[in-house]
Amino acid sequence: MELNAADEQTAVVSALCAGLLGSVNESLGAPMAPAWEAAFRGVPRHAFLPGTVWVGDQLAECSREAAPAEWWGHAYADTAVVTQVNDGDTPAPGERWASCSASAPSIVFRMLDLLDVRAGHRVLEIGTGTGWNAALLAHRLGPGRVSTIEVDPALAADAGGRLEDMGLDVRAVHGDGALGHETGEPYDRIIATCSVRTVPPAWIAQTRPGGVVLVPWESPWFCYGLLRLTVDGYGAASGFFSPHSAFMLLRGQRTDLRIYRDVVRDSHVPEESTTRLSPWAVAGEDWAAQFAIGLQLPHVWRAWHENPDVEGVDSRLWLATTDAASWAAVDLDGRTADRFTVWEHGPRRLWDAVEAAYDWWREAGRPGPERFGMTVTPGGEHVPWLDTPDSPVPVRL
Repeated sequence: MELNAADEQTAVVSALCAGLLGSVNESLGAPMAPAWEAAFRGVPRHAFLPGTVWVGDQLAECSREAAPAEWWGHAYADTAVVTQVNDGDTPAPGERWASCSASAPSIVFRMLDLLDVRAGHRVLEIGTGTGWNAALLAHRLGPGRVSTIEVDPALAADAGGRLEDMGLDVRAVHGDGALGHETGEPYDRIIATCSVRTVPPAWIAQTRPGGVVLVPWESPWFCYGLLRLTVDGYGAASGFFSPHSAFMLLRGQRTDLRIYRDVVRDSHVPEESTTRLSPWAVAGEDWAAQFAIGLQLPHVWRAWHENPDVEGVDSRLWLATTDAASWAAVDLDGRTADRFTVWEHGPRRLWDAVEAAYDWWREAGRPGPERFGMTVTPGGEHVPWLDTPDSPVPVRL
């Protein structure tokens, strides 16, 4: 029996789905819950991807029309794919950056599992993106139970069209997700598909007592972690982090700072000192250390400068406050492993604060993200803690 084109595509998609399901289950460490597997099969990922995506560190363009095999491969790989660059504007040469993506399926289903939705729940999603996450929730919960809000008008329109084409009853709106969506409140669950540095108060206010707010976390130091808050009904929320995910930042919380454009000036005369703490220890491959430092220094960001045009310097770690008032630089010469030159300028001594944050983390037993939690008070204060809310983490800057 010969297959027509539609049958062939159905067979290909079925095989690709089976392969991706196996990869996701392996990443999760257990089979996906049956209800989520039904959603996975019922709303295929490829139906929510645009015809052009961008992939890899260089954000290479991949078109379904020009390179169909490659496009389908990315659609059903357990990796994130970028679905918009430069907020939809045409990038200048060398200035392409990611502004929207379809998350790796394993993190999508990990978050949905953490969300712990039940029959009858009402869910608000912040950041519609492609619409696939809202589609999965709608398949699980049924008509009229899911609202999703997207700040980008073009993304909102495209996602709304895809959801409608799939016959899913989702309230999809264009608006500022930081304000939530009062029309459907109170919600049993709010889930964000963008990271935050502070949890917007509207998300807590629009969640019923006992409800859950699940958000990817970012500090200016390190973008990593999921925060699962339970709302108490008195304007506060509290919960633990888990060690997963890195998402694009909520657009209203972006900072656009560059060392030489916004921070360092020719007139600055920095003070010189030395340190025995390696910059790689605090900004290298130890994600637990970086996460802990980020909680303690919520207003400090960092950037690596490889091969700076400075004699005797192999690489340099820059630090700066988000108000651009203070900065520091730590030099590695590529040879010495126990002493490094530090340059600091401004009213705050940033490297001293980094050393104190690292020492505290080490003395606490080098805890990973899963031992940390956060309480958001009715007044909006964010209080990080270790193991229990009565053990606050020292916030230094």
